Amino acid sequence: MSTATSDTATVAEQGVSRPYGRDSVTETWALLGRRLRHLRRAPGRLVGVVLNPLVMLLAIGYLFKNAIVAPQGGDYQAYLMAGIAIQVGLAGIGPTAISVALDLRAGLMDRFRSLPITRASVLVAHAIGDLIVGLGVLVVVLLVGVGLGWRVHGRLLTICGGFAVIAGFILAMVWVGIMLGMTVKNIESIDSIGALVLVLCTFLSNAVFSVSSMPAWLRPVAQWNPVSAVADTCRRLWGNPVPEARGFPAEHPLLVVALWLGALLLGTVWLSLRRFRTATA
Repeated sequence: MSTATSDTATVAEQGVSRPYGRDSVTETWALLGRRLRHLRRAPGRLVGVVLNPLVMLLAIGYLFKNAIVAPQGGDYQAYLMAGIAIQVGLAGIGPTAISVALDLRAGLMDRFRSLPITRASVLVAHAIGDLIVGLGVLVVVLLVGVGLGWRVHGRLLTICGGFAVIAGFILAMVWVGIMLGMTVKNIESIDSIGALVLVLCTFLSNAVFSVSSMPAWLRPVAQWNPVSAVADTCRRLWGNPVPEARGFPAEHPLLVVALWLGALLLGTVWLSLRRFRTATA
C-alpha cells in the first residue's frame, strides 16, 4: 500500500513539475471544458458582468446622451462606447475572483494538485474560460450599442485592432481576478474589492468623462490610468471622438497600453501561479 501511494505521489509530482508542453495543452482543454460547463450551470454569477456595462450604456449613453458634450464636440455616445467595452473587463474581475476563491475553499485546487497534470494548466484553463465569457458579453454589449446608433469608421484592419486591444484588456482583467481570488480568502471582501475597482477605474479615467473636466490635481492620475490609454486607443482605431492629446499617455496611448497590459499580465500570471503552488502545497 505504501509503495503504491509513493508511486502515485511521484507521478503526480512529475506531472506538476514538467514544463508546459503538448500534454499540458490536452490537460488545459479538458479543464476548460469543465470550467465552461460549470459556468453554464451557474449563470447567475455572470449577471453582473452583463448588466453593469449595459446599465451604464442605457443610462448615460442613451437617456442622457444629449445632456453631455463629448470632447471636440463629437457624438457622446460614440465617445462613450470604448469606456462601455472596457467595463466588460472590469466587471468580470469580481466573478472570476469569487470563483477561484470558492474552488480553493472547497479543496478543488488541492484535488487538481494531486493529479499528474501541469499546475499551470489549471489556472490557464480558468483564464481561457472566463476570457471566452467576457468576449461573449462584449459582443452583446457592442450589438446593443450598434442598435442605439453607435458606429465605427475607418479601415477593417484598424477596427479589428481596436477589438484586439479590448480583448487583451479583458484577458488582463481575468488574470487580475484570478490573482485576487488566490490572495483574498473572504468572499465578501472580494465582492467589495471588485466593485471598488470597477468604480474607481471607470470614473478616474476618461472612459466616461474627459480628463479636462476633472480637478487639476486628479488629472495626472486619470491620464496614467491604463483604462484611459485603452479607451483612447480604441477610439482612435474605431474612428470615434478622441479627447485633445495632452501629456505623454494621451499622445502615445498605444505604447502606454502595451506597457500597462504587458506588466499586468506578467505580474498577475506570475503571482497567481506562485500563490497556487504555495496555497495548495
